[in-house]
Formats: sequence, C-alpha cells, structure tokens
Amino acid sequence: MAEELVVTKTAGKNQKYEELLPQIKGLIQDEPDMIANLANVAAALHQSFGFFWVGFYIVREEQLVLGPFQGPIACTRINYGKGVCGTSWKEDKTIIVEDVEKFPGHIACSSDSRSEIVIPLHKEGKVCMVLDIDSDKVNDFDATDQKHLETIMKMLENTF
Repeated sequence: MAEELVVTKTAGKNQKYEELLPQIKGLIQDEPDMIANLANVAAALHQSFGFFWVGFYIVREEQLVLGPFQGPIACTRINYGKGVCGTSWKEDKTIIVEDVEKFPGHIACSSDSRSEIVIPLHKEGKVCMVLDIDSDKVNDFDATDQKHLETIMKMLENTF
C-alpha cells in the first residue's frame, strides 16, 4: 500500500528536505526494483516541492534515455556531453543552471523551463543515470538543493 508523504507546506527548503529524506529512505530501502524506486523518488520530489519537471535519464548505449518522471512530456534521448544532462554525465558532477537560456547548448524540452539542476548517480564507479529537475523560475536551485539531492542519489546508489 502506498504511503502518503507528509512534508510541511510552509516549511523552508532545508526543512522540507529534512522531512522528506527519511520518507524517501522508507520508500526505497526494501524495494529492489530500480524503476519502482526511481518512480517514487521522482513523485516524492515533484509532490513535495512542486518542481516543474523531475525525472531520471538512464545511460543506455552511450545515450541518456528517459526514465521515470513527473511533469510534462520530455526529451526521450540525450547524447553524451549535450545539454545540461549530457554535460553532467560527461563531467561526472552536479550542475546547477540559474538561467537555462544562458547555458550553451541547452536542450529545451519545454520553453517553460527556466532553471535546472542535474545530479549524476553511479554504479561500479561510472555514471549510470542522472536526476534532472527543472523549475519554471529563474535561479530556483542552490547549494541546499545540491546537498540534499546528492544525499538522495547516494540512497538510490545503495539500492542497486
């Protein structure tokens, strides 16, 4: 049976993450299926923060292929080193983009996307997927998001 997430609507960003982290851990810790875990994490982040788009791109034969997500229709495939997601994969690091219109080579899956954060996930020392979150507000992501989203990605790494 699905558990309802309880995250205080009026809480500050850090507090929202602090309330959400144990709930995500509870959702994924005993579930061995990767797709189920990715779907629940995307839904939890989307529901808790109201982000414009939250989803995963999975490395498949030298491309990122769309995985579980919440939000409008998305790009299905992204090449290595292309856009924010492909760059995060290539550079193996979290990337925060304050204004996507100023990011060279940004892939506009939606013209409503204004800022973005992408975090890589590793398996056997290599990037195997990325978490991509878009906002319809400029400069919506910061070090608080990075810290907590990287923690969530570490939790996911431990389930594979």
